[in-house]
Amino acid sequence: MKKTILTLFALLLLIGCNQKNNPRGIPGPEQVEAKKPDTIPDVEQQAKDLQSKGYETFFYEEEGQKYLMQQYYMVFLKRGSNRSQDSTEAAALQKQHLAHLNRMAKEGYLSLAGPFGDDGEIRGIAVYNTPTQKMADSLANLDPMVKAGRLEVEIHPWWAEKAGSLK
Repeated sequence: MKKTILTLFALLLLIGCNQKNNPRGIPGPEQVEAKKPDTIPDVEQQAKDLQSKGYETFFYEEEGQKYLMQQYYMVFLKRGSNRSQDSTEAAALQKQHLAHLNRMAKEGYLSLAGPFGDDGEIRGIAVYNTPTQKMADSLANLDPMVKAGRLEVEIHPWWAEKAGSLK
């Protein structure tokens, strides 16, 4: 009986590890067709759409290539004046802080966020995708860490290519 169970377990393990039978439903490279975009986005129309919503944009041209630039808001999250919370309170605030950032990202207001790797005065950054600095400031100040005084915000306008990505 023991030998039968071990053989059955080994057989199930072997089947589960088989790369051709992907149990997670993730297709391999041989199963994925290269997709071509249906249409190339009209950057002129994209600029008009953004401007109609209050966003600041301009075009930058270099070597025959045209780039749509959009104004974002770089929020520096700085060490606040109230850091008197005990470890339990600080942990709860951190959880709420991350939930706030996740909500901002899901709603399309936050393009990028993260902490710095040192223990300096500036604790992290957040790049807000809002039409105005006033809106970015309002959203950043809704952060529970900011409300509690553990963090303070400093905001600066920042330009980046609309279709750009980190590399």
